[in-house]
Amino acid sequence: MSALTLYGFPRSSYVNIVRMILTHKDVAFHFHDLESVMGKPEHLALHPFDRVPILQHGDFTVYETSAITSYIDDVFGGPRLTPNDAKARARMNQWISAVNSYYYYYMIYHVTHERLVFPELGIAGDEKVVAHALPKIETGLAVIERELSHGKNYLVGDELSIADFYLLPSTFAFSLTPEGQSMYPKYPAFGRWRQRMEGLPAIKTVRAAVPRVPIEHAREWATSHRPKY
Repeated sequence: MSALTLYGFPRSSYVNIVRMILTHKDVAFHFHDLESVMGKPEHLALHPFDRVPILQHGDFTVYETSAITSYIDDVFGGPRLTPNDAKARARMNQWISAVNSYYYYYMIYHVTHERLVFPELGIAGDEKVVAHALPKIETGLAVIERELSHGKNYLVGDELSIADFYLLPSTFAFSLTPEGQSMYPKYPAFGRWRQRMEGLPAIKTVRAAVPRVPIEHAREWATSHRPKY
């Protein structure tokens, strides 16, 4: 089997989606930290849109997290994370799209950046950005709670899917903020799902491997793509 390399920076939510899936499926890989070259030619040669993660498998390179996770599940052994049933698969893809469009955008791009990422770099958080996001996050949490009312263990049923790994990193990072700590107790089914996910050996392994250090290249985010309200 050709060598497998995952490129990104350690605290990226999307990078950790891929790390968790690879670890859960017991796929050997090398993590290549791009923190020191983010936005520079070495990084842009791998991802022309200046994002992470990127997966390199032999002479094949692919970016975009949904493409990477599908490729991993198709090519490598271990527990299958894509449902065979068409309706369950559609529901999984619906969750993936929702994370991309709503959960990550408000939990991470708005609140976690303002409460954690920027202050760790000595940059004051913007209360307007946080305030704009909170009603959107409440909506998102209510949706999760309602969808988990099926009483199953995971988002699309009793079996893990890519959707569960997709949602977890954003909800974990938001849990570290005062707003997350205040909101989460109101959603007990969601809380049970989080506890179940955090108890997985793969999640514990990845958590232990990710250092809680400032994201140095995030300094430029405060001017390049910080939301304005």
